[in-house]
Amino acid sequence: MKGMKKGQGIAVLVVFALILGLLGYYAGTIISATGKGADDSLKLGLDLAGGVSITYEAVGETPTSEQMADTILKLQQRIENDLGNEASTTEASVYQVGDRRITVEIPGVTDANAMLEALGTPGTLYFITQTDADGNTNYSYNQATGEYALNYDIEDLIDNGSVVLTGSDVASSDAKYRTNQTTNASEPVVALSFTSKGAKAFADATAKAAAAGQTIGIYYDGHFVSVPRVNEAINGGEAVIEGMESFEAAEKLASYIRIGGLDIKLQEIQSEVVGAQLGSDALASSFKAAAIGLALVMVFLIAVYLFPGFVASLALALYTVLTISILYLFDITLTLPGIAGIILSIGMAVDANVIIFTRIREEIAAGKNVKASVEAGFHKAMSAIIDGNITTLIAAAVLGVLGSGTVKGFAITLALGVILSMFTALLITRLLVQAFIAVGVTNTKVYGKAKAFKTIDFIGKKAIFFALSIVVIGAGVISMVAHSAMGAKSLNYSLEFLGGTSTTVTFDQEYSLEEIDSKIVPVVSTITGDNDIQVQKVDGGNTVIFKTKTLKLAEREAFNTAMEENFGVTEEKISSENISSTVSGEMRRQSVIAVLVAVLLMLIYIWIRFKDLRFASSAVIALFHDVLVVLALYALARITVGSAFIACMLTVIGYSINDTIVIFDRIRERMNGRSEFRREELETLCNTSLTDTLTRSLSTSFTTAITVLMLLILGVSSIREFALPLLAGVIVGTYSSICLATELWFLMKLYIKRKTKDGDYSSKPKKAKKVHEKATRENQGILV
Repeated sequence: MKGMKKGQGIAVLVVFALILGLLGYYAGTIISATGKGADDSLKLGLDLAGGVSITYEAVGETPTSEQMADTILKLQQRIENDLGNEASTTEASVYQVGDRRITVEIPGVTDANAMLEALGTPGTLYFITQTDADGNTNYSYNQATGEYALNYDIEDLIDNGSVVLTGSDVASSDAKYRTNQTTNASEPVVALSFTSKGAKAFADATAKAAAAGQTIGIYYDGHFVSVPRVNEAINGGEAVIEGMESFEAAEKLASYIRIGGLDIKLQEIQSEVVGAQLGSDALASSFKAAAIGLALVMVFLIAVYLFPGFVASLALALYTVLTISILYLFDITLTLPGIAGIILSIGMAVDANVIIFTRIREEIAAGKNVKASVEAGFHKAMSAIIDGNITTLIAAAVLGVLGSGTVKGFAITLALGVILSMFTALLITRLLVQAFIAVGVTNTKVYGKAKAFKTIDFIGKKAIFFALSIVVIGAGVISMVAHSAMGAKSLNYSLEFLGGTSTTVTFDQEYSLEEIDSKIVPVVSTITGDNDIQVQKVDGGNTVIFKTKTLKLAEREAFNTAMEENFGVTEEKISSENISSTVSGEMRRQSVIAVLVAVLLMLIYIWIRFKDLRFASSAVIALFHDVLVVLALYALARITVGSAFIACMLTVIGYSINDTIVIFDRIRERMNGRSEFRREELETLCNTSLTDTLTRSLSTSFTTAITVLMLLILGVSSIREFALPLLAGVIVGTYSSICLATELWFLMKLYIKRKTKDGDYSSKPKKAKKVHEKATRENQGILV
């Protein structure tokens, strides 16, 4: 759009206004409908809107703890992988209730029967030979029904060896397209792989079936889901089922086989629609906080950056309505961790614009006109914006692929936000600025000019910064050790991590969530000594579910007594059972692995882009520092560690790495391809680069903190408990980028160096106090 004419500029502005108005109206209707059960609303998680709760019970003997844990994990995977069209699967909860029951909670669903049908009956899958050892036919085709049916009870077939495999022998089952070797056409198939034990049993069974020209029936949930003919012995532990009518049929069969791989057979005993875990006020207060936060961010941008701030506000408005529209169109579940991802991406969207406008002001200060300054500003800001966003996008991609539940939900919203922030900053903002220039907005006064400020000696204060971080992290470690020594948990884990007690109470009258929070929850909290109580109201009745820490017998009796004395509820209307954690050990391991892989890939990317491992290493060390400081806050303030904890830590990682890269980009630019520096030159380089980017770092931190602060002030108690560490994470991320990352790179540059020519600084740098002071005094940075 270089050299845009006035008419083109007017056209661009008019089209943008129309698009923004239409999308704004569309997003407004979505927001107004959200939380009211309307079809045209955002899909919300259990914490914000509730959903369907289904309870299953094991059939037969009481399962072992290992069987229950494996079944929970497989059910979670089944929901996430197979029910994408029927449910908001990324935020479903699966946990154990008592010794024999498992509860599945799926958000954004109001029809329990439809979900039961979609989920199927979790149970055992059987691979049955067509005939037994004596030649008796195990199953026959019924002409009347058009289906196969067993000729004997399944127990008899197990006893006589006709069941050659069960679902637990299947390692994977996937629908795929495969090229037919005869017709050369692409056709849908089901690809199976077996465990080592299953592979041998399947090889033996298919060898016998192929020799006799027989079939092997796949039996699940009381009927045959497939009866494929065996053409040859299948060795190697992999098989393919052909003859699928469509890819949808292949997906359905693959799904049956996966759900049939559970270690135990389950039967559904109860299904109900439950309300939001955080209460109805949580959603409204979050929207209100977001709206006020965005308005304050726009006011700040205009006040500080003048006309470019106005343009950035327009781009931010477009970013917001696009985010809402895409969340709705792609049916993405919005939860508390998802809100964290959006907050982080808003900060990155603002940051991109701040980087650009800072560069434009520097070019104006250098004497260029507005048009030339805009071109140069966007060009110089490009590398920092792209590197920062791609690094965060790498993390989001890894977390989305390897993570599950909360982690995956966070990754989806973060990736969406990063892509949209790059689109609005690099394309829309540039287009708008060029359009305004074309219509005559070219006075340098409305764009502002960079001011020169004395360079701040950050490097000289590095020992203070390092000591402060060590003290804070050390205090957190001491707190965790002290609590462990006193018999308490090192961190204040919620029931999502530890499990607890689920108490179902049927009252004589219906209470609203607001009345439950104000009248009943304080009573429960007093009895249990638990301030982290989750409440779910069952729709269409007077039943309320209270989830607390694990209650002892005396506490349960006190609970029952309090319910009768305060609310007239008799003991027979109260039932309690212990429940497992909703964040399973496997999910925690997956989250840790996902984070470590993401950090490793970010390190590699930074290494490649900056051509120096020391940049990457110092950025990653600063990142771990931020995580440890926020963890110390959780330990010292005894903030509840729940599912939001994971989202908070992921937000800190994303925010910290982005902020650091912007500063490193300025250092790389000032190095201008040079690799050898004396100590005093290196100090000046680092201090000047930090001073140049200081206002940008503080501005971005401030705008992100505004949105989080509004959640802290206006949100309900559970939202505030989430917002506080998030706010601390934003502050710590900014601190480490300014006060630690560059200082670490400085030390690595001095002491960990490549082989250089004579004349480079020595591995043991000489003291140059007078020279250093003079350089600090005389060098001027740019602060805008």
